[in-house]
Amino acid sequence: MKNSRKSHTAEVPAKPGRLLVELAGFRRRVASLVYESLLLAGVLALTFLVPNLILGVIWSVTPPGWLMWIHVFAVLGAYFIWYWTRNGQTLAMQTWRLKIVTASEGTPPRAPTAWLRYLLAWPSVLSFGLGLAWALVDRDRQFLHDRLAGTRVVLLPDPAGGNR
Repeated sequence: MKNSRKSHTAEVPAKPGRLLVELAGFRRRVASLVYESLLLAGVLALTFLVPNLILGVIWSVTPPGWLMWIHVFAVLGAYFIWYWTRNGQTLAMQTWRLKIVTASEGTPPRAPTAWLRYLLAWPSVLSFGLGLAWALVDRDRQFLHDRLAGTRVVLLPDPAGGNR
């Protein structure tokens, strides 16, 4: 039986010429987002809950809500920017063989591009996922924040050479 699933490919620039890569599918990216949210629960527990519990128990201090939101924003920003600029992949993206690359160069994004993607991802997600749903109508099946930031989520080849 023939596979009816569409494969989206794109040319991404590479040093010696152009490299043809497969763009990551919508379901794989959503699955990666779900897995990422589980991992982020641990990151936030360590970097947000623990310090706030210590502040509350030892000094009986509760920071104002706006300061806690800034803390969460900064912690998540540091997590994503560090991973995206380091090798283009967070822990969940490594599991799902996804990688963020710049649309123009095909390399992991530099810090300004990574920050732009991170900032644009917030309204994408907080608008009831409309920026994520954008991938259903985008010609390359990219999220809106990727389209605006000039990045692409690509699928890496299976190292074992098996099926996806």
